[in-house]
Amino acid sequence: MSKILIRGAKVLGGEPQDVLIDGESIEAVGTGLSAEGATVVEAEGKILLPGLVDLHTHLREPGREDSETVLTGTKAAAVGGFTAVHAMANTFPVADTAGVVEQVWRLGKESGYCDVQPVGAVTVGLEGKKLAELGAMHDSAAGVKVFSDDGKCVDDAVIMRRALEYVKAFDGVVAQHAQEPRLTEGAQMNEGVVSSELGLGGWPAVAEESIIARDVLLAAHVGSRVHICHLSTAGSVEIVRWAKSKGWNVTAEVTPHHLLLTDELVRTYNPVYKVNPPLRTEADVMALREALADGTIDCVATDHAPHPHEDKDCEWAAAAMGMVGLETALSVVQQTMVDSGLLDWAGVADRMSFRPAAIGRLEGHGRPVSAGEPANLTLVDPAYRGAVDPSGFASRSRNTPYEGRELPGRVTHTWLRGRATVVDGNLA
Repeated sequence: MSKILIRGAKVLGGEPQDVLIDGESIEAVGTGLSAEGATVVEAEGKILLPGLVDLHTHLREPGREDSETVLTGTKAAAVGGFTAVHAMANTFPVADTAGVVEQVWRLGKESGYCDVQPVGAVTVGLEGKKLAELGAMHDSAAGVKVFSDDGKCVDDAVIMRRALEYVKAFDGVVAQHAQEPRLTEGAQMNEGVVSSELGLGGWPAVAEESIIARDVLLAAHVGSRVHICHLSTAGSVEIVRWAKSKGWNVTAEVTPHHLLLTDELVRTYNPVYKVNPPLRTEADVMALREALADGTIDCVATDHAPHPHEDKDCEWAAAAMGMVGLETALSVVQQTMVDSGLLDWAGVADRMSFRPAAIGRLEGHGRPVSAGEPANLTLVDPAYRGAVDPSGFASRSRNTPYEGRELPGRVTHTWLRGRATVVDGNLA
């Protein structure tokens, strides 16, 4: 593997520096580094970040390869600047055994576009009745540390308590999809003014908030780690903020789409805006942005949820929930957080690399851009502006809410342990 000199990049948005990659590691960071024997990447005006890490990705394989595969999903991740993703367990079969998580892990190794860390199911078949093989999945080659029934809530308090107790033994974390099922029966969108006017079943904020409140109390009681998936309401922010003030081991994520889009878009009845949890109000969006800025919300996670055309291009009630997000996540974060002045690029590195890697206990990722560290890096052109064209996505699915919308920023290069996976915005 030849040497690569990234010349004049603003490391984490700071002063321009040169970064020399030799093999799988960063050899040196400084100014005026020699380019002898190296391939030079001119990076003037560009931002160099540690490779992004996604705690919440749906790769669909095995079982729903019509939506996505590990290969196509990791290609999309690389295009978006990610060097590692956590693959959710709601596959077919469910990733609730050592055998299935090892299959996903090995497929990630074979793809070569980014590292894939499987997330194990909390309960057998995501049915919420019996704990899955948590210990066996942790002890497998995949080394699972994050467990989630995402797509469904672990609504049984006893099962949730037992899961928290079990993962504590190996410093694992339970990632909860906070949705009280009885409060969301027949729900189609956020409960509020818009749902009333449209006559669609409302999805109340309390359905999320009540589960979060219960689970932070359980985590405190057990002394274990709980992570809240795709937090979406102002009330949820306050509960997490309160739990953290107590010193409890609680972390939370927010999706890019919940930082930008609101339930007003549902007035179009376009199923591309149908997602779980639903798009909320402008007040919720503002609260989420502020919470991400002040650290109450730890990280951004895409909840990349690919679906085939026929599952989204239908009437609202029948449409599947979810949006693709890997290839647009960084642009949305730039627009909502950086260009608005709420975060600087060092803050983006923290929320999209350092913290998610730490929560997932992911080795080799979320590391400083300094000599001796693995060369997992992302180069971004923040001055770029362009309309989103899903026809060019690397993902197998096209269900993006941003089609035709102009977004800022573009990942020009991604390196996974020194090997370029994206060059000049295109897959290598």
